[in-house]
Amino acid sequence: MFEILISIFVIQIVYVTFFTLRMILTLKNQRYYAAGISCIEITIYVLGLNMVLQYLDQPISLIVYAVGYGLGVLVGTWIEEKIALGYVTLRIILNDPETQLANKLRDSGYGVTTWIGHGRDGDRMMYEVLAKRKNQKKLYQSILEIEPKAFIVTYEPTQLHGGFWTKSTRR
Repeated sequence: MFEILISIFVIQIVYVTFFTLRMILTLKNQRYYAAGISCIEITIYVLGLNMVLQYLDQPISLIVYAVGYGLGVLVGTWIEEKIALGYVTLRIILNDPETQLANKLRDSGYGVTTWIGHGRDGDRMMYEVLAKRKNQKKLYQSILEIEPKAFIVTYEPTQLHGGFWTKSTRR
């Protein structure tokens, strides 16, 4: 019985990892990769479910199945964080319009768009920076090293069109 429980556990972790990655790829518009992963995913799912159904009279098999599911979600999201597909946009707001943040970020290879915003307490310097998700933490740290009081909002763009940056990403 111990071997069966280990098998259920491992199969469930692998299945849910694939499930999580498929969902993320689908959301990132990587439909062909998602379709390929789904073929493997459903095969693993049927094998695991079959094992659990054979031992349904033993509650431990259902518990192992559920714990494997939870760990599969964690493993899948961890893998996705390491792959870091897609892009991220950072909107940065600074009180000091004389800051050199834009030039320093441009010198590091980031595309930066700036404009003056008007806040409750006066003018603010606004920045928009597009980066690969793989570079998000490094970019964030660079900004805070230069401007520790920066207000930063991060979001993921779903489509990119035009501009010098998108041309360089296609190469």
